[in-house]
Amino acid sequence: MIYTCHYDSPVGKLLLAEKDGALAGLWIEGQKYFLGSIQEETEEKEDSAALKRAKEWLDCYFNGEKPPVSALKLAPEGSEFRKAVWKALCEIPYGKITTYGEITRKLAVSQGISEKAAQAVGGAVAHNPISIIIPCHRVVGVKGSLTGYAGGLDRKVWLLTHEGVDLDGRKWYENYYDN
Repeated sequence: MIYTCHYDSPVGKLLLAEKDGALAGLWIEGQKYFLGSIQEETEEKEDSAALKRAKEWLDCYFNGEKPPVSALKLAPEGSEFRKAVWKALCEIPYGKITTYGEITRKLAVSQGISEKAAQAVGGAVAHNPISIIIPCHRVVGVKGSLTGYAGGLDRKVWLLTHEGVDLDGRKWYENYYDN
């Protein structure tokens, strides 16, 4: 059984999903891949401990704090490759961005994948089942171009700006893996 609840945020209504005591999903209403690969029956449950913790995390985040991803038990469902990509996303600091290519290069070293796997990395980023918390919005195209975001580019811009990324100057690309 998957338990769900809703959360009203500055970027729209969010749907949170919990499975076996861990956050399994967070989607912006109407986003691409809404509910992702969840095939199980769902039930609304506002008093789930995991969902309460996720809502508290979101409260902190939207209030301008920088809660650590590690404060939550996450259980995104996907292949081992996708899980490795999502783990890499969690390492991108607040206020920083990186490219699909940089993630691919990082995984090429740690996971032994081809540096030509940027398209597969892009697919894993796009299918991130825990938006915002697993920060796929911090990934941009080559030379910092704003590329697709399952929740919509307007929301991606809002999230990046909220985190202090200066999108006007376009001097915000920094390879955080080298720091």
